[in-house]
Amino acid sequence: MLLQINNLTIQFQTEGETSRAVNGISFSIDKGEVVAVVGESGSGKSITSLSVLRLLPAPPAQYPNGEILLTKKDGSTINLLAASEKQMQQIRGNEIAMIFQEPMSSLNPVFKCGEQVMEAIQLHQKVSKTEAKQRTIALFEKVKLPNPAAIINRYPHELSGGQKQRVMIAMAMSCNPSLLIADEPTTALDVTVQKTILQLMKELQQETGMGILFITHDLGVVEELADKIAVLYKGNIAEQGTVKEIFSHAQHPYTKALLACRPSLYIKEMRLPVVSDFLESEEIRNKEQEPKITAGSPKPIVVSNAILNDNDKLLSIQNLSVWFPAQKKLFGKTTQFIKAVNDVSFDIYKGETLGLVGESGCGKTTLGRTILRLIKPTSGKIILNEQNILDTPLSHFKQHRKELQIVFQDPYSSLNPRISIGSAIAEPMLVHNVAANKKQAKEKVIELLEKVNLKADRYNRYPHEFSGGQRQRLVIARALALNPSFIVWDESVSALDVSVQAQVLNLLNNLKKEFNFTSLFISHDLAVVQYISDRIIVMNKGQIEEMGTVHDIYHHPQKKYTQELLAAIPGRKYQLTR
Repeated sequence: MLLQINNLTIQFQTEGETSRAVNGISFSIDKGEVVAVVGESGSGKSITSLSVLRLLPAPPAQYPNGEILLTKKDGSTINLLAASEKQMQQIRGNEIAMIFQEPMSSLNPVFKCGEQVMEAIQLHQKVSKTEAKQRTIALFEKVKLPNPAAIINRYPHELSGGQKQRVMIAMAMSCNPSLLIADEPTTALDVTVQKTILQLMKELQQETGMGILFITHDLGVVEELADKIAVLYKGNIAEQGTVKEIFSHAQHPYTKALLACRPSLYIKEMRLPVVSDFLESEEIRNKEQEPKITAGSPKPIVVSNAILNDNDKLLSIQNLSVWFPAQKKLFGKTTQFIKAVNDVSFDIYKGETLGLVGESGCGKTTLGRTILRLIKPTSGKIILNEQNILDTPLSHFKQHRKELQIVFQDPYSSLNPRISIGSAIAEPMLVHNVAANKKQAKEKVIELLEKVNLKADRYNRYPHEFSGGQRQRLVIARALALNPSFIVWDESVSALDVSVQAQVLNLLNNLKKEFNFTSLFISHDLAVVQYISDRIIVMNKGQIEEMGTVHDIYHHPQKKYTQELLAAIPGRKYQLTR
């Protein structure tokens, strides 16, 4: 036994009140075993993993019950909750290492990547700087970073997301830990980078025999990587077992809900089941009333003749290019460009949802923002309702801004923390004279809040008082405030738990029927794009690699790049044979 958690209870004492986050959970990890802890945000996953390394500030964190037993490399056993801080310093990095969700905030931006890994090696292994550097280069080679000798001298901001995550893995592996804790390490990565990171972790685990505690809400990743699963729900373990047992014969309604609400199991416009469907008290008491979710065989998505009619084109992108200067001469002349979007052309039809997929850096977000004129294009045309909107000066672009809206990936940074959500949603109505006065704007805001399934009494609350899923609903309500004809969804559900994601996708389908808007849906999650889209564009290195209906792209891809993207989807084998 490598790690044994027995009856662990975690609570927080704040302002005289005690809130319990984890309630008497128990599970174990053996050497060479991967145990996945899954559940929604707020279920207690990350708090449990941070407690193993005693990284929660205490106070306010308290441990009234339980123990966390670690079998060290020398064979001795220690209760981590009773260990001194000096003992924990020896354990962190040496016995137990951790990879956090966001590598950019985990790496120090003012130190080079190599220096940060070398520091961990020198701290625990007492070697010279020269030897630490050699070991760092060897580690960078092991995690398959390109040109390791150069990357040790680069700062975190000079690396891609996948490369930064590899640096974090190299740092975690630098002292050959017995246990690796990975807290959502692939959530923000596209499918191909995610696949390589998961393969790397599996290879390192098999090579060193370490155990892995893998925290995630992505059940596709769990299928690929884990040996056992523990499902956390409101601080309690709903159930645990092997991957095969949980995926084939889930017992708890909450686990059934998590498995059932994956978009990959459903065809377009089918309502996705949500957790509340499974957790209603009457349904729990009576198994016959549990939702009977059947995915059936994959069915082709047929784009209607109305969508394909040239007379119904809403937007036409013609030879659009966006180049950024990469290198300049002494006096400012650009000699080299980064071609983020390079001679791209396509049409979007009224009422259509056009999916846009590709790896990070392929130009998806740049293209979406350029269409809304948030980025200046180098060349090309953007035809909206037979008018080239690039001919309109930005100072007079207000008339088009009303028609074109965007929902960004991070809803928290999209909302002003100092402005109440009622005022934030009302603001564009008043700017564009959609509402005659503040009273009329408030009435419209309350109506929109109700349409996105939020109560009217939330009007005067601030963004920090809402959960991630609720904030995304607020941003959607703000985008709909002007009743736009076209909305860009930029990775708008990629950071959400699978259950919250299902709620938001159901909401989008309902709102689309009511408001009849046209969408460009940008995402690296191909299962979501498959579910929500009519047609799909695959982008690669700033250009369109392939374009077609959902069925054609998913089941008859023509280009090798598209085939590789599809092959990288976690759990793909389960999706194609459902």
